[in-house]
Amino acid sequence: MNRRTLLIGASALGLVAFGGGTFFLNRQRKAEAEAVAAATPAVDPALLIRPHSPSFGPADAPVTLVEFFDPSCEACRAFHPTVMEIKKQFPTQVRVVLRYTVFHQGSDEAVRILEVARMQDKFEQVLDALLEKQPTWALHDGPQMDVAWRVAGAVGLDLKKAESDRLFPGITGVLNQDMADVEAVGIRQTPTFFLDGKRLENVSPESLIAEVKAAVESV
Repeated sequence: MNRRTLLIGASALGLVAFGGGTFFLNRQRKAEAEAVAAATPAVDPALLIRPHSPSFGPADAPVTLVEFFDPSCEACRAFHPTVMEIKKQFPTQVRVVLRYTVFHQGSDEAVRILEVARMQDKFEQVLDALLEKQPTWALHDGPQMDVAWRVAGAVGLDLKKAESDRLFPGITGVLNQDMADVEAVGIRQTPTFFLDGKRLENVSPESLIAEVKAAVESV
């Protein structure tokens, strides 16, 4: 056996060892994720979805995706196209439910904008616009909520009517209930997703679509 043969053999063994190590590491990570999921207490379904929660898709859809989101959250803005893609890909199979999570300054006012938009049947347009233009109003040194209102007005929100509607007691009730549920469920960051009642961990846009697709295919 010459030196070249020895080198090739050693390289092959190294690749096998690397492949085996990668396989073992992936199995270990999967096992750890399953252990975390098993150790996570079950969430009361009533805390995940309220009758007032905005949603897309049929109420009786076989799969339900709940997103705890903050209108001022940059990560929520980044995930929004993915959530809308899920809505588009699975119009009858998936119900997408949104829960307000007002962790940032000004987010409570942004929720009022969204709820007024819902009263005017313009929720989706205003949601898309607020998130698209988020960098113009959700500023790190202080939110510019007058800009957020103008963004909503630009896509059809009746701002004159909104002046009185924004203080509607029902909107305050929605804010209070959602934040109580956020605390009860233990939401610490946004977005946080629950798929059919199960909290999703280490979510990326790609993994979120994959998880939803797998859930749809399993029903």
